[in-house]
Amino acid sequence: MEQDLFGVSVERLLLAGAQTVYMLGWSMLFGAILGIAIALLLVMTRRGGLIENRVVYSVLNFIINVTRSVPFIILLVALIPFTRFVVGTSIGSQAALVPLTIYITPFIARMVESSLLEVKPGVIEAAQAMGATNWQIIRHFLLPEAYPSIVLSLTTSIVGLLGATAMAGYGGGGGVGDLALTYGHQRFNTPLMIFTIVILVVFVQIMQAFGNSLSRRLREPK
Repeated sequence: MEQDLFGVSVERLLLAGAQTVYMLGWSMLFGAILGIAIALLLVMTRRGGLIENRVVYSVLNFIINVTRSVPFIILLVALIPFTRFVVGTSIGSQAALVPLTIYITPFIARMVESSLLEVKPGVIEAAQAMGATNWQIIRHFLLPEAYPSIVLSLTTSIVGLLGATAMAGYGGGGGVGDLALTYGHQRFNTPLMIFTIVILVVFVQIMQAFGNSLSRRLREPK
C-alpha cells in the first residue's frame, strides 16, 4: 500500500525531488564550465586585456546581453526545436537541461567576469614581470585571486537556477515545480504548496550558507 503525504504518494514526492536535483546539478555543471570559460574570454579580450580583441569581446558581450534579456519561460518555448534536435525530445528532465544550461551560462559568465575584474591589476603585472605565460597567469594568479568571489557568484547563480527549474516543470520538465503546479495549485492542495515552498526555502538557505562558508574559508590567509 502506497504511503501518502499531503495527498501525494511518497514515491511521487521523491521522484519530483530527484528530478529537480538532476536538472539543477547537470545544468549548473555545464553552465559553470561554459560560463567561466566565457568570462575568462571576456576579461582577456577586453580593452587592456592580455589578448585584447575588440571583435571577440563585442560579439560575446552582445550574445550575453541578448540571452539574458529573454525571460526563461519564453526561452524554454523558443528553444523547443533546438532541444528536440539535441536530445530527441522536448519533454522531460533531460530535455530541460538544454534551455536551463543556455539560460544560466550567460548569467554565470557575467557574474564571474565581475569577480575576475575585482583582481587588482598589480597581481597581473607582477605575474607578467616574472615572465608568466597567459595560461600561467590565469591558472596561478587570476583564478586563485578570484576564487572567493567566484564561489559567491556561483552560489547566487544556483539559487537563480533553482527558480528556473521550477518553471521548467511547467514546460514538462518535472521536478518540484511540476509537483506544485499539478498537485498543489490545480488541485487546491494548499498544504502541499506550503510544503514545496518550505523545501525550496530550506534548500536555498543551505546553499547560501555553504557558499558563504566556503568563500570565507578561501579568503582566510594561508
